[in-house]
Formats: sequence, structure tokens, C-alpha cells
Amino acid sequence: MNTIAVDNAPSEPWVFLSREEAHPHNGTLLGFWLYLMSDCFIFAALFACNAVLGTSYAGGPSAHDVFDLPGLAVNTALLLVSSVTFGFAMLEMARQRKRAMLGWLAVSGLLAACFVGLEIHEFMTMIGDGAGPGRSAFLSSFFTLVGTHGLHVTVGVLWLIVLMVQLGKHGLTEANRRRLLCLSMFWHFLDLVWVGVFSYVYLVGVLR
Repeated sequence: MNTIAVDNAPSEPWVFLSREEAHPHNGTLLGFWLYLMSDCFIFAALFACNAVLGTSYAGGPSAHDVFDLPGLAVNTALLLVSSVTFGFAMLEMARQRKRAMLGWLAVSGLLAACFVGLEIHEFMTMIGDGAGPGRSAFLSSFFTLVGTHGLHVTVGVLWLIVLMVQLGKHGLTEANRRRLLCLSMFWHFLDLVWVGVFSYVYLVGVLR
């Protein structure tokens, strides 16, 4: 086990601690990185399914028929801006300005909630027009991939609400800082996944 020396007291000049004891947050962040890597495999598999099934229309509507690119551009902007405002919140955390940090977090959560709302509206419109997930393999792969991402964003918003309550009650404790760092990684990860969804599933899908 690797150890580091810590100057403790004259009677005990050197106390040896493990790296995990000296930096307890490192294990949490490493574990969360491993979780994100597992999520990468999930989304990679869903992207692969969409790549294989993306032109299997079964006589039903194609991507060009069902996708509203201007509306999707607005939805994409909402999620990307939420990532920027989350970054502002992290800067305010570093400055120990809790009120400003909570304000930026609230803006991020609101933008992400609007993103989920528009995505649900898109799904309901498509299903109402007869382009539900059971219509073709293309639509099944589309709903599975986009729906999985939307579910992740919903979980992120709920996580953010819970964390904001904890921050309001207990302030910027070490545990809350660690949780906020994990949520920040999760938030930006979902933005990167959505860039892939918008670029490949929507844009490339319309051009096929």
C-alpha cells in the first residue's frame, strides 16, 4: 500500500496514512469515472444498433419525414447552454459563493427540464402521427437511444434538485463538493452524448 507522511505533532513527528485516507474523495471520483465508462458502452451499443437499423423503414416514415431539425436545434441549444451555466456554478463553488452557485444550478436544471419536456413532446407527436417505436426497426432504435439519453437527463435533474436542497441546508461541505463534482461530470457527459445523437441520428439520418 502506498503511503504518504503527514506532520502531526512533536511527540509523533510523522504519521503514515494511506492515500485513500489522506484524499478520501479520490476513490469516489474514480468510482464515478468507472460508472461513466460503463455508460459509454451502453450508448456505444445503442449507436451501433441505430447505425445498423437506421435505414430499416419497413415501408414506414423515414428520418426525413419525422424529424423537425429547427426544433431539434433549439432543444440542442437548451442542453448545451445548461452545460455552460453548470460551469458557471462550479466557478462560483470555487469562490465559496453559495447563493450565486445555487442560482446557476437552478438555471441549469430549468434548461435541462425544458429539454426533457420538448423531447417528450417530440415523442408524443411522432406516436400520434403513427411513427411509434413499433412501426419499424429504425423507429425502435431511435426511440431506444434518444429515450435512454432523455432518461439520463431526467435523473440528472432529479439529482440536481436533491443536491441543491443539501447545499441549501448544509452548505459547501466536503461531501457536497464531491457530489457536485460527480454531477458536473455526469452533466457534461450527457451533453457530449447528445452532440453525437444530434449529429449522427438526426443530421445524418435526414441526409440518408
